[in-house]
Amino acid sequence: MLRIFVGHDSLQPALTTVLVHSIISRASKPVCVTPLSLKTLPIKRRGLTEFTYSRFLAPYLCDYQGWSLFLNAHMLVLEDVAKLFELADDKHTIQLVKNKLRLEWCSLILFNNAKCRELRPTVIDDMSRDPFGLWWASSVGALPAEWNHCVGYDHPRSDAKLVHFTRGVPLFPETGDIEYVDEWRSELEASVHRTRVAVWEQMVGAGENSAQHRDEMAISR
Repeated sequence: MLRIFVGHDSLQPALTTVLVHSIISRASKPVCVTPLSLKTLPIKRRGLTEFTYSRFLAPYLCDYQGWSLFLNAHMLVLEDVAKLFELADDKHTIQLVKNKLRLEWCSLILFNNAKCRELRPTVIDDMSRDPFGLWWASSVGALPAEWNHCVGYDHPRSDAKLVHFTRGVPLFPETGDIEYVDEWRSELEASVHRTRVAVWEQMVGAGENSAQHRDEMAISR
């Protein structure tokens, strides 16, 4: 089971829906995807978003066992996420894409959970300490750039495996002409708008039984 934690912003829940759908629809192995809703977590600290600091709880939430992955909410996965986990190297505390913008390094983090025991809730909540400084990681490994392509900052590319909409997802007029706009909107359509409802007979079977079940459902409402 691949443990994946995604940033969740209650002001933009559609972002979580699209990201989770993009992960599940391409995964070749079982995944456990957990949206990080701040109100349910053992910290109160927040920054620009609700998941600014909650991302560092991933190892704690895994009881410091195995590997886990954090993904920023403004992302779209275009490749099998199992291939990212295959890049895990036990010699490192964490692995990430070392973007030219140091600010974005922690937007995707592959945690070697057992080596991240410094990341306790009390430490993350401590306003005098900044986990983004990575002082708690003895070794920070690099992942290929295509696993965190920052739209608007990185040079355009057509082979991104994970797209990070650093200036906002294509949900707004201001971001309507950026890279990978069609891919994000297609994922939105697939995950939210295009609700495929099975034909009634396919759900409960044809004939008298389906009619009876339909009547029972009507009565129960």
